[in-house]
Amino acid sequence: MFDFSFSELMVVMVVALIVIGPERLPKVARTMGHLWGRAQRYVNGVKADIERDMAIEEYRQLQQKVQAEAGALEQSVKQVTQTADQRVQQINEAVAKLSSSDQATPNQATHLPTQSAEDPSAPPPDNKSA
Repeated sequence: MFDFSFSELMVVMVVALIVIGPERLPKVARTMGHLWGRAQRYVNGVKADIERDMAIEEYRQLQQKVQAEAGALEQSVKQVTQTADQRVQQINEAVAKLSSSDQATPNQATHLPTQSAEDPSAPPPDNKSA
């Protein structure tokens, strides 16, 4: 962050020793260390907050993308369902049309007789032996 060479750092320390004095220099150095630690913790906290906010924003964007894809998929499924329903309805209409045309022409071979070959007016046979 700051570009100090060793010689510049030595000059600053000598000036601090002269200005502050040898009695108060350890206390000032300790205070400066505490302040430096606080500043670093503050900067790290701000960085963490920024990273957390960025992650939250990324998650929101991802959620919006997923919701958009889900909506598109839902719309696609609805279209396929409607198409399938229309085709089923067309098939049902065609089957109904064919069955009505089969009933209109009773001479076709596919038509099964409804009465038995025996006399329709005769009562059913009794299966009891006396």
